[in-house]
Amino acid sequence: MYFKQGDIFWGMNKEFVGEIMNLAVTEFYNQGDMLFRTGDPANHFYIMTRGQIKLSIDDAGSVVYIVNKAGEAFGWSSLIGREAYSATAECLSSTNLLKLDGEKLQAVLEKNSDNGLIFFKRLSMILGKRLLQSYKMISSATRAETSVSFGTGQVLTSETIEA
Repeated sequence: MYFKQGDIFWGMNKEFVGEIMNLAVTEFYNQGDMLFRTGDPANHFYIMTRGQIKLSIDDAGSVVYIVNKAGEAFGWSSLIGREAYSATAECLSSTNLLKLDGEKLQAVLEKNSDNGLIFFKRLSMILGKRLLQSYKMISSATRAETSVSFGTGQVLTSETIEA
């Protein structure tokens, strides 16, 4: 399996990546299939090879992130000691994934600490970008719900208006 240089495996040696890929199981899903829900046991780490995945939170399905590029990874809860997933993953189209057992992947990462460190740095960069994207979404929503009243200098929010 080949991914572009900017994926999660960038900077790691080929033998190490090969060892990880030997753990991977290729799976195919249809539009509307659920991979996991918030609170499900976090047992697997995923790498998308084709398709689109919506990551959402809460019962209303508020979108947190759309996975839509080959090589994008998700399901990180399985690698950091979380017992449950923090989001729900739903296929928005026909999707192909590489599914890795979290415990087995963790063992490979620990066995080869140099490449494992690179892997976690790359994962941190990915999550950092997603966090910044979430900040922008929250900031945009907050600005849309807040308006300055003219002449008084007071800020009116939807909370103030409802009260």
